[in-house]
Amino acid sequence: MTTQTILITGGAGFIGSHVVRLFVNQYADYRIVNLDQLTYAGNLANLRDVETYPNYTFVRGDITDAAFVRQLFGQYHFDGVIHLAAESHVDRSITHPLEFVMTNVIGTVNLLNAAKEAWQGDRRPSDGERPEAPAHLFYHVSTDEVYGSLHRPESFFTESTAYDPQSPYSASKASSDHFVRAYHNTYGLPVVITNCSNNYGPNQFPEKLLPLFIHNIQHHKPLPVYGKGENVRDWLYVVDHARAIDKVYHQGRVGETYNIGGFNEWRNLDLIQLLCRVMDRKLGRPEGESARLITYVTDRAGHDLRYAIDAAKIMNELGWKPSLQFEEGLEKTVDWYLTHSDWLADVTSGEYQRYYDTQYTDRFTK
Repeated sequence: MTTQTILITGGAGFIGSHVVRLFVNQYADYRIVNLDQLTYAGNLANLRDVETYPNYTFVRGDITDAAFVRQLFGQYHFDGVIHLAAESHVDRSITHPLEFVMTNVIGTVNLLNAAKEAWQGDRRPSDGERPEAPAHLFYHVSTDEVYGSLHRPESFFTESTAYDPQSPYSASKASSDHFVRAYHNTYGLPVVITNCSNNYGPNQFPEKLLPLFIHNIQHHKPLPVYGKGENVRDWLYVVDHARAIDKVYHQGRVGETYNIGGFNEWRNLDLIQLLCRVMDRKLGRPEGESARLITYVTDRAGHDLRYAIDAAKIMNELGWKPSLQFEEGLEKTVDWYLTHSDWLADVTSGEYQRYYDTQYTDRFTK
């Protein structure tokens, strides 16, 4: 018996695929509908292990198509939405900002409108109410980049930190966060929002730092470091993020925001040097060989100096905490990429996209 039907947007992407896998495996009585447009960052190979499960359905479609989104809600009668679909690479947002506005802002508003129309007539939940009390829940997954940059070493982002986005990407995510809150305040839509720090782990598209540098080290290519490598990020293993999303979806309070982080800050250069040492050991190379590939390049425009999350709220209220120390998570991540060279080759060649374009022409595909 199906007790809930949940729409997970962007479920073929890096974080989304880990969330889909967790929900499909952990909740056999749920129907999980994975909506993904299968742009460059969406890859169904990320979900081969669950693609035949009876409680899993894949739909290819574009959240910027309002009519399609309404049709989808009409077909599946969703009880909840976990919205991860987004353009997320800062460098791409600098060169193509309008794409980020369309997906991250217009796409989010289309989903909000469809949810509002489908769930109209629901009892308006009180702020702070548990999601099991209202009939439906719209869960919006965001980023710590909406807060801008931290300039004092003792400071951290909290849920009350003022927004100060510095890139087109973070500005588009900040806008979508505001729309989600506005739909809660204006229409009573039951929502929760989470803002998470940098994720790492298996299945990450190789434009991001760790998979890009793992690939480059394997092939003796340069490791481009912005500026002096002094930018600091808080890193979280992607499976721990998926676990946090599970906690917030089932136990988080309606109308609340929860920050998710690893309490794990690394300066970019220190992280890259650690990765080089791990790769030298894994590949049987002399220590220091990979570090010679480090190349300093002109800093990125609007490059925030430091992000760091205070995750005390989700830890104290919901009992979540990271399960892995960073060194352990990095080892697991490197091992995954080294043993999945076929996945990496398909992604870097673009072959996976050509296959999807021939196989998934119907927007409603089981």
